[in-house]
Amino acid sequence: MPERQVAVPVVGGTLAAWQQGPPASTGAPVVLAAHGITGSHVSWAPVQRLLGDDFTFVATDLRGRGRSNDIAGPFGMAAHSEDQLAVLDHLGTERAVIVGHSMGAYVMAGFAADHPDRVHGLVLVDGGISRPVPADVDVQSALEAVLGPALARLSQTFASRDEYHEFWRRHPAFGNGDVEDADLVAYADHDLIGDPPAMRSSVRADAVHADGADMYSAGDAAKQLTVDTLLLRAPRGLLDEPSPLIAADLAAEWAASRPDQRAVVEVDDVNHYTIVMGRGAKTVASAISGYGSRP
Repeated sequence: MPERQVAVPVVGGTLAAWQQGPPASTGAPVVLAAHGITGSHVSWAPVQRLLGDDFTFVATDLRGRGRSNDIAGPFGMAAHSEDQLAVLDHLGTERAVIVGHSMGAYVMAGFAADHPDRVHGLVLVDGGISRPVPADVDVQSALEAVLGPALARLSQTFASRDEYHEFWRRHPAFGNGDVEDADLVAYADHDLIGDPPAMRSSVRADAVHADGADMYSAGDAAKQLTVDTLLLRAPRGLLDEPSPLIAADLAAEWAASRPDQRAVVEVDDVNHYTIVMGRGAKTVASAISGYGSRP
């Protein structure tokens, strides 16, 4: 079924969401997905394709990104969480399988902690839990150290769409060819705004900085979860380096605190991006299907 855009009224403006699969009114299981800190709903395309028309798949451009970048604020995990609640209410959906990648995992952990009655199951994809930032560490400096090129591109301009496509093709996370080029091009094209020769990312830097600072203190939400939760962990980081965003011992400790409701799966041979956009999409789709098939 073709993708259908949905305009959702939220505090500060209108949130752009996209729905694929059967309409939510048909009774098919609903999936609600949130993307990463400088991403967009397009990153979920490989997962949605694998789920097909058995699920109503709904993904938003988070406020400050993509087609929701004209929402000036407020930012932060609580604001994003309330936006997700507004989407479910707008669609008339009582419960959904909730999934978030990277920063979206922190958003959805907060949503599930605050609204457990709306959650059929929670999938955190390489995000959602973290260690506290030491008091003597500047949060913005820590954010820049982790995100690196993802932040740097927000101040860059590009002469054409082709130039931006090549920027992403050269990105270390995509160098192994695991992500289909059509998906990478679609991801780049959705992000790019403006006119040649000064095109730029649609992601608002003020949103990223505000959300990033809040994200580091939002890991407590995952500790408070009372819903069934699966954490999918990538063994490699944003630049395909062998330093994961979520350490194995941190994930194990989180799961062990409530073994009846929490589990961790390390997804083989993926990095922080390809766990969703590449070969890891199969594992993400399988996790969603597992929750969606429950009565």
